[in-house]
Amino acid sequence: MKNIEFTKMVATGNDFILVDGRDGKTAKKINDYTRFARVVCLRKRSVGADGLLLIENSKKADIAMRIFNPDGSEVAMCGNGSRCVAYYAAKKGITRKTLSIDTKAGILKAEVENDVARIGMTQPIILKKKFELEVCDQNIEVAYINTGVPHVIHFVEDLDAVDVRTLGKAIRFHREFAPEGTNVDFIKVRDRHTILMRTYERGVEDETFACGTGAVASAVIAAEHDYVESPVKIKTWGKEALYVYFKKIKNGYKEVFLEGEVKLVYSGVIEA
Repeated sequence: MKNIEFTKMVATGNDFILVDGRDGKTAKKINDYTRFARVVCLRKRSVGADGLLLIENSKKADIAMRIFNPDGSEVAMCGNGSRCVAYYAAKKGITRKTLSIDTKAGILKAEVENDVARIGMTQPIILKKKFELEVCDQNIEVAYINTGVPHVIHFVEDLDAVDVRTLGKAIRFHREFAPEGTNVDFIKVRDRHTILMRTYERGVEDETFACGTGAVASAVIAAEHDYVESPVKIKTWGKEALYVYFKKIKNGYKEVFLEGEVKLVYSGVIEA
């Protein structure tokens, strides 16, 4: 068994285990990040988290980020995870308060001020604005968008009444989105600048308190239907708020930013 130093972080309800692998020694200790993520993200039996964040050196940006889901799968992007990495790097003096992050979804620009981290997102790609999906013996209207990772958006009238685990799982594994599957966001538009959101996250395979890429996906799809305009406040299931900013242009959206609070909860050492 080898001792691995880690930091537990929370970004607007999403919690992460962050490991600093810039020295190269940590990577050798862990060896298999898929296995490590499965072990340390397991709630009640280990540290527990919505994901594992690994920071590394980068030749293209100030710092590089990799993210692994609790099931061990690696994904290209995580909005709230990116904000945690930016916050950690700035607060630890690894980078300045304005920095760039190298991800598998591209280079992201970030800014940290006090306890708020703001990240410039990849350009959203609307795959399908509106279509019907047969799921759980019903036809529902959804939208399909990629904000670094895929998301299905479903507008609802009563967010409290939604069975997120059952319906979310059915959509996540639907043949329409095979083989990778998709994240699923259930949203209710409150007004021109406010959305309520609940998310079933792929890889976590459960509802989470928040989702950064899901917040951006929800805001963009709602704007595409002319329900909202920038800035948009996303009230998450964890009772905290994310803020999404964007500029709507002829062929899509640009200057998309995700903003919210970040907390460094504690640091520790785990045997793995």
